[in-house]
Amino acid sequence: MKDDCLFCKIVAGEIPSDKVYEDGTCIAFNDISPQAPTHILVVPREHFDSLDTATVAQKATLGHLLLSSAEIARERGIAEDGYRVVINTNADGGQTVFHLHVHLLGGRPFVFPPG
Repeated sequence: MKDDCLFCKIVAGEIPSDKVYEDGTCIAFNDISPQAPTHILVVPREHFDSLDTATVAQKATLGHLLLSSAEIARERGIAEDGYRVVINTNADGGQTVFHLHVHLLGGRPFVFPPG
């Protein structure tokens, strides 16, 4: 746990969240500023800053985050119509909390390219 990390504090239960899923590797909770009808953050329990700093040691965790996102999408009923999974990386990529996390967005159509 990184002492000054918002998501580490949420993972540790020091800050409340609207949790929708958890297991030994990650937790998932509703975003406090949703950008879609379904906007869930899937956060690894292990702290690493971003995809850019991830190493082969986090390979299984990264895969787990994606598979957990798909499971949550199915449970929430958004999988059939479709959903978006986003990992913002570093400041220009839109990352504002520097604890890697996955955004699971659904419940409305999305356009491409994003941004």
